[in-house]
Amino acid sequence: MRRIVCAAFVAAFALSVHAQDTLYAPHEQQIPPPPCMNLHFAWQGPQTACPPDMHDRWLRDISHWRDERKIRIAFDPSRYEMPELRWTQSSFIQPQMMVHDRYFYDPVAGRYTVNRYLDDLEKRYGGIDAVLAWATYPNMGIDDRNQLEMVQSMPGGIEELKQMVADFHRRGVRVLFPMMMWDEGTHQPAQPWPDAIAALMKEIGADGINGDTQDGVPLGFSLAAEKAGLPMAFEPEGSPSDEALAWNVMNWGQYNFPFIPMIDRFKWLETRHMVNISDRWNLDKTADLQFAFFNGVGWESWENIWGIWNGITPRDAEATRRIAAIERAVAPFLVSPQWEPLFPMHSFGVYASKWPLENEIVWTIVNRNPYNIGGRQMDVFTAPGMRYFDLYHGVELKPQIEGPLAVLSFELEAHGYGAILATAGEPGEKIKALLPRMAEITKKPLEDFFHQWKVLPQQIVDIPATKPTTEAPTGMVRIPGGAFVLRVRGTEIEGGADNGVDVQYPWEDSPRRFHEHTMQVKPFYIDKYPVTNAQFKEFLNATHYAPRDKINFLRDWKDGTYPQGWESRPVTWASMEDARAYAKWAGKRLPHEWEWQMAAQGTDDRNYPWVATPPANNVNMPAPDHGRTMRGPDPVDAHPLGGSPYGVMDMVGNVWQWTDEFTDEHTRAAIVRGGSYYQPQGSIWYFPQAYRNDEHSKVLLMAPGYDRSGGVGFRCVRDAE
Repeated sequence: MRRIVCAAFVAAFALSVHAQDTLYAPHEQQIPPPPCMNLHFAWQGPQTACPPDMHDRWLRDISHWRDERKIRIAFDPSRYEMPELRWTQSSFIQPQMMVHDRYFYDPVAGRYTVNRYLDDLEKRYGGIDAVLAWATYPNMGIDDRNQLEMVQSMPGGIEELKQMVADFHRRGVRVLFPMMMWDEGTHQPAQPWPDAIAALMKEIGADGINGDTQDGVPLGFSLAAEKAGLPMAFEPEGSPSDEALAWNVMNWGQYNFPFIPMIDRFKWLETRHMVNISDRWNLDKTADLQFAFFNGVGWESWENIWGIWNGITPRDAEATRRIAAIERAVAPFLVSPQWEPLFPMHSFGVYASKWPLENEIVWTIVNRNPYNIGGRQMDVFTAPGMRYFDLYHGVELKPQIEGPLAVLSFELEAHGYGAILATAGEPGEKIKALLPRMAEITKKPLEDFFHQWKVLPQQIVDIPATKPTTEAPTGMVRIPGGAFVLRVRGTEIEGGADNGVDVQYPWEDSPRRFHEHTMQVKPFYIDKYPVTNAQFKEFLNATHYAPRDKINFLRDWKDGTYPQGWESRPVTWASMEDARAYAKWAGKRLPHEWEWQMAAQGTDDRNYPWVATPPANNVNMPAPDHGRTMRGPDPVDAHPLGGSPYGVMDMVGNVWQWTDEFTDEHTRAAIVRGGSYYQPQGSIWYFPQAYRNDEHSKVLLMAPGYDRSGGVGFRCVRDAE
C-alpha cells in the first residue's frame, strides 16, 4: 500500500514539473523536504522515506530553482570572495554579548576582562568564533544619546574600545556591533548613518555590524564601509531578500523547526553564506543546534538577554562544544556548492547532509529521535583505497562492502549528532587533530549531562543605614513607616512573565516581573525635592569630588558649573556612584525602592502621587519632550500640585531617580523610579516610561560614564528613630 501511495506522489510530481518551472521553490526562509518524506508515507527499505528516483528529482528541482533564481536576481558573489570577509564562512558560534556582563567588564577594577569572558565560554561550551557586543538597547532612549554615542560612552572611550577589540582579535574572535535604524528619536548624527557607522567602526577596528530588526541591511552601508577602507560583514536580524544576499554575507535564522529538518534558503542559494540560528528565549537548544549542524551553519549562543539570564544547560553546552569542534575542522566542506541535503539514511528520524570537496566527502548527521540508534546507518558508493571515519566518536570505521556500496554502521545518541568523513588515504591535519579530541570528549554520553534549565539567582545590594535622627533634617519630610504593601511590576519590553525577568527581592526565590509583598517599613526621612544642581555644586565645592571615570560626568555643565538659571533643576548626568558619594557627604543614603514608593503612594494604593489618575491637563508633571535633543528638566518646585500624600514633591515625570541595585553572576542593574520628561519618538524600543506608582524600570549598569544619563537624578533618605 505504501508503495502505491508513493508511486502516486511520483506521478503527481512528474505532472507538476511539466506545469511549472519548479515544484519546490521556497516562499519562506526554508525549503521543505519532498512530500514522500511525510511521516505518514515513510518508505520501507534502506532509504528512510523516499525512493531514490524521487529524492533525485527533488534535488534536481531545488537545484534548478537555485540556478534560475541567481540568474533572475543577477547574483554577484564578489563579496564572498573578498579576503576581508572570508572569516564569516567559518564563524559558527557567535553570542550576543551584553557589554554590561560582569565577565566582560569588571566594574570594581574598572577594566575590560576579555580573557575572562572568553575563558568562561571555552570552558563551558568550547569557545566562540565571533561576538556581537551590544551596548545600546534596552538603555537607549533614557536620554538623547544615539546608538553611536552609547558605544562611545563605554569605559575608556575610543582608545579602550580599540584595545578591547584587539584583545578579542588576539584570541581569534571577530567583533560585531549592532545598528538600530529605528533610532530616529535621539541625536541626529553629523553624517548620514551609513558614513557615521562606518567611521566609528573603522576607528575601533570592528569586523561587522548586526542590523537590529532589519530584514536585510541596505547596500549603502556596505558601500560606505568599503569607501572608508574597512569592508565589514553585515548581518541583518531578519531574513534578507534574495537580492540582498549579495552584500549581506551573514544573517540570523529565527525559524520554526519541524521534525524533518528543512533546508536554509539562504545557505542553499549561496553555500558560503553564514546563518546564525537564533532562538533567544528557548530553554532547550536541541532543535537550534541540530538545524545548524544539518545545514552546516552557525548558532547565536545568546545567554544574557537584555540582562535576563537564559543560560545554556550543561547538555546543550556539551553538544555545542562537539558540533562546533567538528564544523571548525571541516569548514571547507561546509561551503561546498555540491551540498546534498537529506542524503538517504537507513533509520527513521535520522537526517544527513552530504558535503563533497574534491575527492573527499563529509556528512553531517542528526538524530531527531528521543532514543539511541545503532547499527547500519548509511550506504555510500565506494572505491579502492577509500577510508571512512566517524568524526563524532573519533574512530575509523570498517565498512561492510556490498557490491558497489559500503554500508557504514555507527552509533547515534538520542537527539544527537554524527559526522562521517570519506577520504582516499590519510585525512588532513585538522581531521587528525580532531579525531583524538572527539574520541576523548564523547566518552561521556550527552544524556549524562544535566539538561534542566535553572534560573540565575539575584541579590539586592546592601544600603548601609545612616545615623538615626529624631528631628527632620532641613529639606526632608518624615515618612512614618508601618505596614506597607509593595505592589509593583517591571516595564521591560521583552521577556513576558517568564521566570528570570526583572529583579528578585530578598523575600523572593527568583526574579520575576510582578511583585507583591506586605512588609513593615521603618520610619525615615526623604528629601522633599530631588537633589538640585546648586546642592550638588555645594558638595563639589566642599569635597572636591572627582570620579575616576569622568565620561559624561555632569555633561550639561560647563567650566565646572551648571548653566545659568539651572540652580533649582535636578542634577543629572550623575551615576549611582556619584549619587552615593553625595549622600554620604550629606549624612544620608539612597532610598530603597519600597521607601520611595511608600513616600509617593502613601497607604491608599493610589496610582500617582497626587491622585488615583493623572489629570487631563497634566499640570502636576512636566510636559513631555519629544525632541532629538533634551531641553533639560523643569525646576524641582515647578509643579506645586504634584505632591504625594506626605508632601514629597517632584516624584513623577521630571527625572528618573536612583533606588536599589541588584546583581547576579553576570549583570548589575538599578531600579529607577518616577519616569522622566524625555520621550524620544519613532520606536517602541526606547527605554520604557514608568509614571505609575506601581511601575518601575530597570537600567543595566556597566560603568559610571556609561550609566550617567541626562534623564536620571536622585533624592536621598535618612533613617529616623
